[in-house]
Formats: sequence, structure tokens, C-alpha cells
Amino acid sequence: MNSETKTQELLELVRETKKHLKYLQELGVEGIQRSVKDVAQVGKEYGSRPSVTTASRRSEMLNATQPSGDRLANSRHASSLPSSLFGDLGLQPERLAPSTETFEEIWSEVGDCTRCPLHQGRTNVVHTEGNRKARLMFVGEAPGADEDAQARPFVGRAGQLLTKIIEAIGLKREEVLIGNVNRCRPPGNRPPTPEEASMCKPFLLREIATAQPEVIVVMGNTAMKNLLDTREGITKLRGQFQDYQGIKVMPTFHPAYLLRDPSKKRETWEDLKKVREYLDNSQQRQS
Repeated sequence: MNSETKTQELLELVRETKKHLKYLQELGVEGIQRSVKDVAQVGKEYGSRPSVTTASRRSEMLNATQPSGDRLANSRHASSLPSSLFGDLGLQPERLAPSTETFEEIWSEVGDCTRCPLHQGRTNVVHTEGNRKARLMFVGEAPGADEDAQARPFVGRAGQLLTKIIEAIGLKREEVLIGNVNRCRPPGNRPPTPEEASMCKPFLLREIATAQPEVIVVMGNTAMKNLLDTREGITKLRGQFQDYQGIKVMPTFHPAYLLRDPSKKRETWEDLKKVREYLDNSQQRQS
């Protein structure tokens, strides 16, 4: 690899790191204790490394910018976390019984759904996407215009923000599970009605029983109220772990709401830090 190629890749790493730092600042991340190494030092180390992919180098650089007390991999910090932060981990409620259904079997039953009026205006049925053995699942309310067109959840502007949020807690989009209460786009992106949600929610619950995630992040009022069967609003319950048949549930703001009110990014970041800490703590207890 010639020096010009090395220089270009190092500059790209610096640009990507600056973009990531800017996003973390928008989320309200504070107290970064470990600084990014200067370009000369990075170049020195990079020159001595075997060939690695740009993606893996980027991952290392981004990890270096994470607050050391918050990293998912910080087992020393996780082991010292009080169990009261997540409730009594020794006395979990009876867990949702695992299902032998596959996602394909569930989707086959959804079929070309006409169970509610939403089918009249849809382009595609939008199914849950991601790692079907994921420890973490994200649930929103319904597809938007981009999702309806591409038949994939969270691919529009709100989806791009969700991807950044997932990356900010040290995971990749393909490592988690992402879905919605409803699979058809409501007109004008309005929230689905209780009747519309009642037609679709059973399929989501069956997917949850199949996937058995450890934590579900419910985003926004509609998703939270449908999963938890609560009348409380998102502003009251966000940031506090709830329970769905033995699965931890973290209510937080929907990414679309964060686009309208960026000031709520800080609170969302605090919610997601708790999720990350819980997953790390749980992993340490199991090992």
C-alpha cells in the first residue's frame, strides 16, 4: 500500500471520527476521557499493522471516542453496577415461553393482509428486520413513506437517526432486531388507531416469542402503549425499565420526534446508556 493511499484512508478516518464526535455531542455525551490519537501517532501504528479493512479501523477509532465509563465492553464497571438499577435481577418474572414458530411462518400468515383499512393505501407490508437471535430489539409504531416504498422498517430520516443511535451504544444495525406494531403505513403517517393496532400487534408478539430478546426498546407512545398495555404517556415512563413477560422494556422517544425536537436527544441517550449497561451487566452475570 503506497503512502498516498495510506494518507487518504487516514484522512477519511479522521473525518468519520469528527462526524461521530459531533453526533455524540448532539446526544449530550459528556466526560470523554480518552482523546483521539493525533494523525502522526495513528499513522505510525497504522504503518506497522497488517492489512485490515477500513470498517474495522473505523470501529477501533470510534470505540476510542466512547466515554470509558460507558463502554459496553467495560466489564469492571458493569460488575459494579447495583442490581437495583435494573430491578432485582435475581427475581425475574416468569419469562415469555419460547415459540417454535419461524419468522417466515408468521409472515406467511400475515400474507397480503386486508384485516384493517390500512391495506387500502399501502405499497408493501413491512416486516420486522435484523438478527433474529438479537439480545436487543427496537419497536416503533408503523412504517412511513420510505419504509412503505422499500418494504423495510426504519430506512427514512428517522431510520438513519436510529442507526446512529444503535452505533452510539456500540452495536451495528444488523446485530439488533427492528420492527413496528403495524406493518402498513397509515395515511399521512398518522399513528395507527387502536383497532388497526389490534389487528397487527399479535404478529409482533409472536415474533418476540420467537426471537426472545433480552431487552426491547419501545419508541414513542403508540409502541409503548401497545406493548405494555398502559395508559401512561411516554414522558412519564421513558428512562424506566418496564416488564413484558420477563423481558426488560425501555420506553424512549421515537427518532421521528427527535428530528422535530433535537433537545430530547440527551434524554434518549441517557435511556440507551441504561440499556447498554443492562445488557453488559446481564452478560457478565451469565459468564
